Amino acid sequence: MNAHNEDRFDAGAKVIPLKRERDEKARDEKTCHEKARDERERDQREPGRSPLEPLERGLASGLAFLRRRLAGEYEVDEFGFDPEFNRTFLLPAARALYERWFRVELSGLENLPAEGGALIVANHSGTVPMDGIMLSVAVHDHLHRDLRLLGADLIYQVPLLGHLSRKAGHTLACQADARRLLSKGELVGVFPEGFKGVGKPFSERYRLQRFGRGGFVGTALRADVPIIPCAIVGAEEIYPKIADLRPLARLLGLPYFPITPTFPLLGPAGLIPLPSKWMIRFGEPMPLEDHDASAADDPMTVFEITDHVREVVQQMLYDTLLRRGPAFF
Repeated sequence: MNAHNEDRFDAGAKVIPLKRERDEKARDEKTCHEKARDERERDQREPGRSPLEPLERGLASGLAFLRRRLAGEYEVDEFGFDPEFNRTFLLPAARALYERWFRVELSGLENLPAEGGALIVANHSGTVPMDGIMLSVAVHDHLHRDLRLLGADLIYQVPLLGHLSRKAGHTLACQADARRLLSKGELVGVFPEGFKGVGKPFSERYRLQRFGRGGFVGTALRADVPIIPCAIVGAEEIYPKIADLRPLARLLGLPYFPITPTFPLLGPAGLIPLPSKWMIRFGEPMPLEDHDASAADDPMTVFEITDHVREVVQQMLYDTLLRRGPAFF
């Protein structure tokens, strides 16, 4: 399923392969985030500079971006990933939450590969799945790689949300798409708990739900890539779910309709996430060299590996939760 063929706005864009030779060069270059930081520091060091210069630079950059979009001088891959749009619009918006609102702390970054395929397996929570967005910012800004998340069908059935998800580099949670991304050396993220994890009540916070049927294990085995466990602490507190309006959820075709201390009581203001303190921790890679690709067809092997990964992530959650301390300080 190639989003750029479906989306008329990308009709003039150049299609790029998943893995390009210039990827290695791009890792050595400064990210847009780092360049903007350098510009801010230069403005502070040179107080005599005109205060309009940053505005002028931003306006010129915006006009150049618009010209390229109108002329079709941009690239997307076969999944609809638009690196320029992601860097220019999506990541900066998410980065503001990452740095200022949730004050995310990162650990275990050395466990992520600088290149080559790997499957990051993380817990899922928060009522609204912001954990995937924060995870993407962490990997992009600190490892200088794009994280390709696997999302549920429902995400891609919502027109605007599905379009933006494709633009950010994400795709459906199906083994075919995941295997193709991994075989091209991409870093892929998955949340095996699915909606059962993100929609669980606040009373069950930081307790992992079932990891599905282990499809992610089969994918990793067939692609011959390591599994990297990941614990995300902080998302549980942004929208504490205290009740669920199931009749309304069924009417709207949603897995749940949450009631939180602020929503729907405060109306639109209740949609603002609470400023909890976040910590993201990457565990040591779990290589699967002891198993060949045929093990993916053995239900017992898949179950054992799935259960082991779940236990590792659960223990990492408990440890990280203790390190964080109070949720909002």
